[in-house]
Amino acid sequence: MSITDADIAFAKELFAPLGALTHRKMFGGICLYHAGDIFALCSSDGQIYLKAQPPMSDQLRDDGSTQFHNMPYWSLPDHALDDPEVATDLARQTMQTL
Repeated sequence: MSITDADIAFAKELFAPLGALTHRKMFGGICLYHAGDIFALCSSDGQIYLKAQPPMSDQLRDDGSTQFHNMPYWSLPDHALDDPEVATDLARQTMQTL
């Protein structure tokens, strides 16, 4: 399975308040970049994951996020999937821990 153009558009629209975003296709999914730094990925099934380190990764886990394999990426909590303000705020918080 490979990520769809609609999934890419959704992710970029969700994080649009961050400003200019770029993406690169990788392994059937994409990596999302802000100011040249990777901050999120979308898996081949369209699931969005934020790159996070403690303590932010702990907060995401406590909010019900799951880790992407053994990598430092945590799924975007369900409540953030339909709210660009919440999603963007979480992305900003995770970027501060990197």
